[in-house]
Amino acid sequence: MRLTKFSDYALRVLIYLGVRGELTTIAQVAAAYGISENHLTKVVHFLSQHGYVETVRGKGGGLRLAKSPAAIRVGAVVRATEAHLSLVECFDPERSTCKISSACGLKSVFARAANAFYAELDQHTLADLLEPRARLRRLVPA
Repeated sequence: MRLTKFSDYALRVLIYLGVRGELTTIAQVAAAYGISENHLTKVVHFLSQHGYVETVRGKGGGLRLAKSPAAIRVGAVVRATEAHLSLVECFDPERSTCKISSACGLKSVFARAANAFYAELDQHTLADLLEPRARLRRLVPA
């Protein structure tokens, strides 16, 4: 299983904002991770629409967490960013061309694995990911 860059970047943005704990710009986040500002703008817009990030317009504006880190479940973020996670082709009945899908047991095995994956992610919050805060602060420059 591999998450999209969009999910990866969304989690990185949340970690950065959680570590910094202050109003931050997309440019600062992009520079810290070496990521395109254009791509991060889309990620931040998505996170804002889903209530994870608050944006402040105007001079001196930027972005910050809209919720406490303890209120942000990693599983919820990944579910939101991976809306079309299909581990195997047959998970998407509209696009599946698999001839054995109706009789194959592999689909249920992968479904249980995906459920276990999300169950593990649901056990963790952004606050958990921020526990090595001092080390993260050194690794993620302002």
